[in-house]
Amino acid sequence: MRFEDRAGAGRALAEQLDRLELADPVVLGLPRGGVPVAAEVARALGAPLDVFVARKVGAPGHEEYGIGAVAEGGVRVADEAILPRLGITPDVFDRLAARADAEVVANVERFRQGRPLPRISGRVVVLVDDGLATGMTALAALRALRRLQPARLVLGEPVCAASAVRQLEEEADDIECVHQPEEFHAVGAWYVD
Repeated sequence: MRFEDRAGAGRALAEQLDRLELADPVVLGLPRGGVPVAAEVARALGAPLDVFVARKVGAPGHEEYGIGAVAEGGVRVADEAILPRLGITPDVFDRLAARADAEVVANVERFRQGRPLPRISGRVVVLVDDGLATGMTALAALRALRRLQPARLVLGEPVCAASAVRQLEEEADDIECVHQPEEFHAVGAWYVD
């Protein structure tokens, strides 16, 4: 199963989320790929849409390989199992995470232009991305959002690696994934466009 594009994936995810009968949700998309998916979800649920910024911390020389992530509000997570295997010391990770933190701050300003996040406390929050590979970025975002005390925190993904879903089960109140393939290599492989 491949999605035609992010909008089509959003419509499929919205159908699945609609069954949860979420009361007065706010939908937050992770830039960039999650925003077009989230836009379709928000439209279908009749919910407000905004962005929530988190950024992968990539391995040196292999930036697409996530060794951790950072999110708004100063949240940092590291894949403690993989760092020693790659020879990445805590100091090196801190330097890499500081660069990613700076990008998060810049992107919050770029995408929100001074607007605050919508009210999160006491609300149902649906966090949406275009796919879940390692789960590091979603982990950072979920932990940051949990600090804001939502009534319910739902993670919505069109396509998910099963190992990442297992890792995040304790972080989200619900994880809704349209497709969990047996083999998962990269999010982009599940989209025609």
